[in-house]
Amino acid sequence: MNMENVRAQMRKGVLELCILRVLGRSEAYASDLLNELRRADMLVVEGTLYPLLTRMKNAGWLDYRWEESKSGPPRKYYRLTEQGLVILSDLNREWLAFTDAVASLTH
Repeated sequence: MNMENVRAQMRKGVLELCILRVLGRSEAYASDLLNELRRADMLVVEGTLYPLLTRMKNAGWLDYRWEESKSGPPRKYYRLTEQGLVILSDLNREWLAFTDAVASLTH
């Protein structure tokens, strides 16, 4: 069993929850999201993040606003919608139930 593949699959499974949690604290620019996820050892690349942000926006979970930048093109800042807040709450509840279930098997 390749443990790196196992870790990658686990990360993939919780990536949406992690993005919602970061945006639940405050709006963020995509590179800020990447940095936050990398600090949490999620090892996400832009090629994974941008399609996921688009899918989450199309699902109605995220919205964005443009802000002019002094050092380049305008920046897109993502934030949770009301529906995104509901999804975050639901996913947090499911995550806790899931981790409790897994933890119960190790005792």
